[in-house]
Amino acid sequence: MDEVRALPLYQRAIAIDPDFAMGHAQVGFGYSGLGESALGRQSTLKAYQLRDRASDAERFFIETLYHRDFTGDLEREQRTLESWAESYPRDAVPHGLIGGLALMSTGQHELAIAESDKAIALDPDLTPAYANRAFNQLFLNRLDDALVTIRRATERKLEGVEFMLVQYFVAFLKGNDDELRQMATAARKIPLLEDTISHLEALTLARSGRLNDARRVSATPVEIAQRSGRRERAGLFEAATAVWEAFYGNATAARQSATRALALGRGREVDYAAAFALALSGDLPQSRALAEDLAREFPEDTSVQFMYLPTLRALFSLNKHDATAAIQALQTASRYDLALGGVGFIGRFGGLYPIYVRGQAYLAAQQPAAAAAEFQRIVDHRSIVLVDPMHAMARLQLARALALAGDAVSAKSAYNDLFTVWKNADPDIPVLKQARAEYARLP
Repeated sequence: MDEVRALPLYQRAIAIDPDFAMGHAQVGFGYSGLGESALGRQSTLKAYQLRDRASDAERFFIETLYHRDFTGDLEREQRTLESWAESYPRDAVPHGLIGGLALMSTGQHELAIAESDKAIALDPDLTPAYANRAFNQLFLNRLDDALVTIRRATERKLEGVEFMLVQYFVAFLKGNDDELRQMATAARKIPLLEDTISHLEALTLARSGRLNDARRVSATPVEIAQRSGRRERAGLFEAATAVWEAFYGNATAARQSATRALALGRGREVDYAAAFALALSGDLPQSRALAEDLAREFPEDTSVQFMYLPTLRALFSLNKHDATAAIQALQTASRYDLALGGVGFIGRFGGLYPIYVRGQAYLAAQQPAAAAAEFQRIVDHRSIVLVDPMHAMARLQLARALALAGDAVSAKSAYNDLFTVWKNADPDIPVLKQARAEYARLP
C-alpha cells in the first residue's frame, strides 16, 4: 500500500500547488486504500476537474480513479484502463489496476489473474500485480498457487501488507491454527495491518459462535482506526459487528452497533452494511432511508446498483412476507452473485450476501430445493466468504432447507458441519440451541 504511505507527501504537495492534478489523484488513491471513501471522492473529483493540466498518461490514471472511486462505475473503469493499456502498451500500471478492484470485486478472477500476469511481464517489480494475482488465486481456492505468487514476489525483495493477508487467509482455510496465530502476532506490529488483523479476528470469532470474545476483540480495530483519524474505517469495522449481531438474532445489539457505525463515519460501504444489519434486525424505516441515500448519491455505482440495493430491497420485501418480490429484486444482482463488491474488497465481509438473501427468499416461498442450492453455493465458495460469519449462517440455512425438502440424511450432515464450525461457541446462543433442537427432531 505504497499509496497510503505516500499520502502525507501528496497532501503537502497540493497544499503548495492546489492545481496539482496528480497530487489530488494520489491523495484520493491513498484515502481509497485506507477505506476512507468519502474523503477519497472529494480529492478524486478535484483531480478530475483539473485533468486538463495533466499529461495524457496521467489523465488515464485520473479518469480511472474517477470511475472507480467517484462514480463507482467499474465497467467504465475497466474500459478506461483497457484504452490506457492500448495507448501505452509498455506500461504495466493499467494491467495491474485492471487486475485489482475492477475485476476482483466483480468476481472476474480468471481475467484478473491474466491481467496481473501481463503487468508482471512488463514490470517484474510491480508489487500490486503480485498482490492482485495472489488474492484472485485465493478467491478461486488455488491456495498453493497464491503462496507461490507471494514467494515469487518475496524472492524479488518485494514487500506488501497484502502478502501477509493472503498468507493469513490461506492458513485460515487450511485450518492451520498455529500459523494463523503467528501471522496475527506479526501483523499487529505493522501499523497498516494492526486494525485489520483485529477486525479479521473478531469476524472469525463471530463466525465460530464465540460472540462474547468477538465483541471484546471488535472494539480494538474501531479504537485503532479512530485514534488514527480514520473515521469511516472505524465506522465500517463497527458496521461489521452490527451485521454479525443481526445474523445471530441479536436485534438490539445490531441496531446499537449500526447507530454507532453511522455516527463514526458515513460512506458507501458503512451505509450499506448498517442498512443490511438494520433490515435484518427489523428496523425498516432507518434501513430504507439509508438505501434511498445510496440510490440517490451513487446512481452509476456498480456495487450499489447491482449488489447493495437489490439485496436491501429483497430484505424489505421479505419483511413484508413477499417472497416473490424478494426473488425478483435479486434478479438484478445475479450477474454479480459471486462478486465481493466494495464492502468485501475493503471490509472483508459482505460478499455473496445476494445469494444468502435469495436463499432466504426461496425458503420463505416454500421452495426448499432452490433454497438449498443457493446456500450450497456459499458453502462451495468458502475461499470468497473467508472469515465472514455469514458462512456459519449459510450452513444453518442449508441444513434447514434440506430438512424442509425431506432429505434428512443430508440435513443431518449439514447440521454436523455447522456444529463443527460452532464447536467452541458460547453455549447460551439462542440460534445454536435452536439448531440443536432442529437436529434432534430429524428422523
